[in-house]
Amino acid sequence: MERKERLVLLVIILCAPQIHAPPIEDIAVVASVGVAIIAGIVSLPNLYCHFTECCEDKNSADIAGLQTALRWRVFGQHLVSETVLKALVGHLNDEAPNKALAISFNGWTGSGKNFVSKIIAEHIFKKGMKSNYVHLIIATHHYPHQSDVEIYKRQLRDLVERSVSKCPRSMFIFDEMDKMPLGLVDVLKPYLDYHPPGAGKIDFRQSIFIFLSNTGGDLINAAVIKHWKDGKKREDIKIKEMDEVIKQGEFDDKGGFWHSSLIEKHLIDYFIPFLPLERSHIKLCAEAELRRKGHPVSELIFNKVADELSYFPKDLEVFSQSGCKKISSKVDYVMGRMRTMEISIFIALSDRPG
Repeated sequence: MERKERLVLLVIILCAPQIHAPPIEDIAVVASVGVAIIAGIVSLPNLYCHFTECCEDKNSADIAGLQTALRWRVFGQHLVSETVLKALVGHLNDEAPNKALAISFNGWTGSGKNFVSKIIAEHIFKKGMKSNYVHLIIATHHYPHQSDVEIYKRQLRDLVERSVSKCPRSMFIFDEMDKMPLGLVDVLKPYLDYHPPGAGKIDFRQSIFIFLSNTGGDLINAAVIKHWKDGKKREDIKIKEMDEVIKQGEFDDKGGFWHSSLIEKHLIDYFIPFLPLERSHIKLCAEAELRRKGHPVSELIFNKVADELSYFPKDLEVFSQSGCKKISSKVDYVMGRMRTMEISIFIALSDRPG
């Protein structure tokens, strides 16, 4: 018996005593209970989804919330905010997309790749990253050995097919693509390729694949530094000029995409660059973290946190080497040091005579 059928039976059993309890002449009560049961059965999908997680459809995605989150929670990444929203809205609104959505996030560590992936999951799935239909695959954790790549291929194929068969709008996030065993992602080609409606037993065209990689990070940084030295505004950097920079990195660097059919067959829909973060962005990250932890906020504290990080290039010290990745620990350190100083001052004042 299916789970939904069992739930119908449970509803009827629970309501049965109420049906037989009133006198037979109380037709109104019996009728109202009967109507309630029928209404419950008719609205069974909604009732069922109160007890367990259901596959989300396009109407459940919080696009307005996603737009707000990308605007106010992601700092210094105008290309990310613009392109991610465009890509997801287009895919989610398409009743019959030609292929699964494939996005590559490229940039140095700490620039926000994982953070943005989490935001996307939160606004498409009610349970966010905890959803049964959101899968985070970390190269060094799940697929650490090049020698076992054939085993990994079978595991990955099984994961994708099993998840998409349960929920066509499944999401797969591949972290550390630059450390992925060579040849592994080629197994994804059938799922990311173009397919006509009705092709195959499982329809992969509504699913979403996000690849996170440091590949191309050096080239992105070099391009941004040149842009800065030329006196141009950061916001004037266009996605088109960075697109070729990233693709060159994917072709040249021996990461998970190196000589991959996904690259050679142009199956990645968007290459999105995460630019290196400047000191002003680090201060915004510090403010957000201070507020999240319930600490007081001030320009003095923002600067103290920003001072704890290292910057490049050495002759300019404009961009953070670790982005916002270390902000949480640096906030704890700065606030702890400030409390220690306050306590020391308090003790010193208390020890004064008179």
